[in-house]
Amino acid sequence: MGETRKRGRKPKAPASTTETMDFQYTSASNATQTDYVAAQNDVFSAANDSVPTAAAAAKNDANNPAPARRGRGRPRKSEVGHMEDTEPHAAASPERRPYQNGAVVLEHPPQPVAKWESVAARVMPAMDAVVKVFCVHTEPNYSLPWQRKRQYSSSSSGFIIGGKRVLTNAHSVEHYTQVKLKKRGSDTKYLATVLAIGTECDIAMLTVSDDEFWEGVSPVEFGDLPALQDAVTVVGYPIGGDTISVTSGVVSRIEILSYVHGSTELLGLQIDAAINSGNSGGPAFNDKGNCVGIAFQSLKHEDAENIGYVIPTPVIMHFIQDYEKNGAYTGFPILGVEWQKMENPDLRLAMGMKSDQKGVRIRRIEPTAPESHLLKPSDVILSFDGVKVANDGTVPFRHGERIGFSYLVSQKYTGDTALVKVLRDSKILEFDIKLATHKRLIPAHTSGTPPSYYIIAGFVFTAVTVPYLRSEYGKDYEFDAPVKLLDKHLHAMAESTDEQLLVISQVLVADINIGYEDIVNTQVLAFNGKPVKNLKSLANMVDNCNDEYLRFDLEYQQGVLVGR
Repeated sequence: MGETRKRGRKPKAPASTTETMDFQYTSASNATQTDYVAAQNDVFSAANDSVPTAAAAAKNDANNPAPARRGRGRPRKSEVGHMEDTEPHAAASPERRPYQNGAVVLEHPPQPVAKWESVAARVMPAMDAVVKVFCVHTEPNYSLPWQRKRQYSSSSSGFIIGGKRVLTNAHSVEHYTQVKLKKRGSDTKYLATVLAIGTECDIAMLTVSDDEFWEGVSPVEFGDLPALQDAVTVVGYPIGGDTISVTSGVVSRIEILSYVHGSTELLGLQIDAAINSGNSGGPAFNDKGNCVGIAFQSLKHEDAENIGYVIPTPVIMHFIQDYEKNGAYTGFPILGVEWQKMENPDLRLAMGMKSDQKGVRIRRIEPTAPESHLLKPSDVILSFDGVKVANDGTVPFRHGERIGFSYLVSQKYTGDTALVKVLRDSKILEFDIKLATHKRLIPAHTSGTPPSYYIIAGFVFTAVTVPYLRSEYGKDYEFDAPVKLLDKHLHAMAESTDEQLLVISQVLVADINIGYEDIVNTQVLAFNGKPVKNLKSLANMVDNCNDEYLRFDLEYQQGVLVGR
């Protein structure tokens, strides 16, 4: 009913930063650019409503010819929905130098285009391994789960690695119907097969069965994690261009980042190179031509410019090795606890910590986590796998750097064990804990599967997920969704691995449900007095019910009674 739709207060102005995933897509109906709604609020694809600025004049040295002059004509929309210049680029003119007697001589005679291309290939031979990814998406309709939305097309970037495989972003092929790849300088699109999609790390692995696709291309080689101020070059096909684009910058920060698509926190690189729509999935190279990351999102804020984010090689190698080890993507494990800092001296004293002891206090433990029967609330985590945890939850990373200790957990694989040392009642205890993936009560993704639903007497029952909330309330669902659903989304923990949060999403009007038409997105608590665990158990209870009436107990002490 109307009073059940509680709404949070919206902020007056978007003061918070907005992280955006960058790949361009085109509506199949009108071939115009549209914002792509991603996995968190305030997330959409970077807008392609502008064209690159004119190139700066080159330095007048002997090894740097003058760049092509950029046209200033009015941009027009291309067939793929991005903006491009109407005026073609002028050919580069040779550098001229005045002679002593006033004559002008040519310092560098003009060179054929083919030679300039060969120079670029020598400078960055790995650029030939960068491909353009074309994907047709068909998303489920979470508000009407028996339907699907109209398909749309997108373009992004990818690159070839060893084993006849291609890496790109997971959000570039999410809900894919068809994926095609095109090599640099080629006019042929090859049909690709999706091998694995890692939603948490926003990486997908593809392959092509046609042997012709792999001819004449060397796979990209991976480099080590770069240091601060190391130069990086991002290569891809931004703004839907058919030719390759190169942007350069430096590594400005290395820390645990929020991965927008995966709704997780993993190691990431912040760079000052421009990352635009279509750059998603493109490699970031170091000065040796080795890949050190994958471009995947950028920061859009009025006070920030040219801030892009790159998935670093440790996360990439974790994804690849996970696939090779298990034959499928199993995900990144978590410790399964919520903790608080121990920076307050009185708090440390109350917890029985000595002056030389540091750590973080456990607040809550996931009931579905394997360590729930070993660890207890108010335990103080002193170390993880022999690495001491500081009072602010950080561990040593590299020289002069510290990082959140969740980085140590993310380096493990699902099913691995870790040695956790805790302080309990002034005693030091050690536990070998088996690590598992996170089980959310309200999942952030449906892993490509269509949403499940159950209809009885016109009542549509469905499980709440983040895509469902976004479908119902838009990208600002964290402000517009009912308060109780948001509280469950942000704070509730699943009591079992198969627990779901069920709601009556809507009522299909019929004679049997007269008077219940206003019920919308109201949580289902019990059926005929028995608690409802998930959608499957509800369907079984209804099918096996021999009572005269079907009674559904809803939140806010509402009741629905339907005759059989």
